[in-house]
Amino acid sequence: MDKTLNLLISITFLFFGAGHALAQTGLYDSLGAQPPEIQARYAFRHPGETLQFFGIEPDMTVMEGLPGGGWYSKVLLPYLGPEGKLIGADYAASMYPLFGFFPQEFIDTKPTWVEDWTAEASGWSGENGAAVSAFQLGSLPEDMHGTADAALMIRAFHNLMRFEAQGGYLTAALQDLFAVLKPGGILGVVQHQAPDEMTAEWANGSHGYVKKATLIEIIQQAGFVFEAESSINQNPVDQPGEGDVVWRLPPSFNGSQPGSPERARVMEIGESNRMTLRFRKPE
Repeated sequence: MDKTLNLLISITFLFFGAGHALAQTGLYDSLGAQPPEIQARYAFRHPGETLQFFGIEPDMTVMEGLPGGGWYSKVLLPYLGPEGKLIGADYAASMYPLFGFFPQEFIDTKPTWVEDWTAEASGWSGENGAAVSAFQLGSLPEDMHGTADAALMIRAFHNLMRFEAQGGYLTAALQDLFAVLKPGGILGVVQHQAPDEMTAEWANGSHGYVKKATLIEIIQQAGFVFEAESSINQNPVDQPGEGDVVWRLPPSFNGSQPGSPERARVMEIGESNRMTLRFRKPE
C-alpha cells in the first residue's frame, strides 16, 4: 500500500511539475516573440518574473488595468491561449480632462474606448490567443462580476489616488477590482514607490510615486488580503527629490534633452523603483 501511495504521489508531482514547466515555456515564448524595442525594457520591467509572481497561467481570465497600447496585453493574449480571456480596464472617461495636458482630440476618444480598444486588442490575439473584452473603471458591467481569476494593476494606482478627491476614482476602481474577481482571485500590483521620508502630500500620486504602506492599507480597507511582496522591480538607485517626478526617468525622459548631462544622469538611474505586491480576494 505504501508503494502504491508513493507511486501516486510521484506521478502527481511529475504531472503538475510538467504542467508548470509548460506554462513557463509558453510565457517565455510569448515574451520572446515581442519586438526588440519591447524586449529592451525587460531588464527593467521583468515581465516574466512579475507574471509568475502573480500566478498568471494559461486559460485564466485576467483583467489588466490601463492596458493602453498593449505592452503587457501583447504578452498575455498568446500566453493565456484560446481558453483564456483578457479584460482591459481603462480609467473613467471623466478622469482624463483632470490631467490638464491631454489634447481634446484624445479626450474625445474616451467615450468609445471600450469598443475601440476591444477591436484593436482582438487583432493582437492571433489565431490562438485569448478572447478580449473591456470596461472603464467605475462602470463594471454586471455580467463581468466574479469572472476574473486575476486583476493586474501595473503602474496604474497613482493617478487614481491623485484624482480621488475630484471624483472618487480610486474608491470606484477598488470596488470594481473586488467585484470582477472570483473568490480567491489575485490582485497583482506594480507601483512606483515613494521613499518613506517623503511627505504624504508629495506621495499623493501627482509625482507618480506613492508610499507602500499607504497603498497596502488602502487596498486592505477595500476588502483584499495582503499575501506577499517581491523585490523583482526594486531599483534602489531611484531616489527622487522634492522636485522630481517619475516621468523624468526612462522611457519618458521628461525634462531632459538627448545628449544633456541630465539625460545621462537619469539613464544611469534606469526605470523607477517599484513595489510588487500580491493581494487576494477572500474565498
